[in-house]
Amino acid sequence: MTSSEERLAVIRGGVPARRHNARTIAALTGNPGCTRRAILDGAGVDKPALAERIGFPARFGQSRFAITRGNAFEAQVKADGGAELLRLVAERLGVPVPEAASWTDLGGAQDLPDRQERSRAALTAPGDGAALFDHPLLALDVAGKRVHLEPDLVAARLAGRFHVVEVKSFPVIDGQADPAKVSAAAIQSAVYVLALRDLLAAAGQDPEEVSHEVVLVCPRDFANQPVASLVDVRKQLLVLRRQLERMARLDTLLATVPEDFTADPSADPATLKAQLSTVEARYAPECLAACELAYFCRHEARGHTAALGRPVREALGGVGTVDDVLALATGERTPEPEREEAAALLRAAARLRADALTGDPA
Repeated sequence: MTSSEERLAVIRGGVPARRHNARTIAALTGNPGCTRRAILDGAGVDKPALAERIGFPARFGQSRFAITRGNAFEAQVKADGGAELLRLVAERLGVPVPEAASWTDLGGAQDLPDRQERSRAALTAPGDGAALFDHPLLALDVAGKRVHLEPDLVAARLAGRFHVVEVKSFPVIDGQADPAKVSAAAIQSAVYVLALRDLLAAAGQDPEEVSHEVVLVCPRDFANQPVASLVDVRKQLLVLRRQLERMARLDTLLATVPEDFTADPSADPATLKAQLSTVEARYAPECLAACELAYFCRHEARGHTAALGRPVREALGGVGTVDDVLALATGERTPEPEREEAAALLRAAARLRADALTGDPA
């Protein structure tokens, strides 16, 4: 065990590291500049238990009803050897529906090495005919550890390329779906695209054979009739690669963390809060939908401009607290040279607000 691994084990309390999956990897991209999250995820800390311990439990996650509904919809779409799914994917890609396509179920086996090898052999085997691979097992390196991933389906050699297919149970109503849910599905699918590209590259094949367009299959309107859409995940792939590269350099990140830092969920809550405050966070309101520690970080950021969101923080040009913003807006504080522009904008905004409140047209 290396010194870094030993230190990460100490950080999480000596317990086994929490395993990543596609959802947790996708969530890493939500706030790539947050050192606190990178350290905790790199160490494999049980963040839900940690958040519960310090009194700020996470308030998101899939309900049992949503999971059951999603499983039922996926089973419906994949019925009859994927005939309907094949038609949906082919039509969305603008190619003729193949008269025959092989269907290979790569799921179910409990022996991960054997299942991963079967998936590798099936996905890299030569062939010209269309093929559908149900639940292949892929892998990706996250902070130096191999993480197993299972996309819903991979469609091979349709339109000459591989396409990741994700089946989601949220509806598409009048041609529109919830943007937040589509965004979450896109970054999760990008995780699978990256893993599949790595698999082909390791086999000496062209990773670009895996399309950056993923096929998203959802129920149409309020019925269970499936509809397929194409989602371009090139932007998500760039963000994902940058964050994974950052987490691969954990030694650099650990150098910024106090030597005695711990996030052991069994430690005293007051101690844990004090320890967490020693590692830089980068809270934004979007964290509430993706990070288990978001409510603690929001509480910690109270009175800071970060709590108002990234656009506000960036527009204020580095003004860190709400008190500083108000002081600059009223002229009570002389701005530093690098904050002159932000201060001028704040004074102008304060004048406009005062005019609006007094009814003065000037």
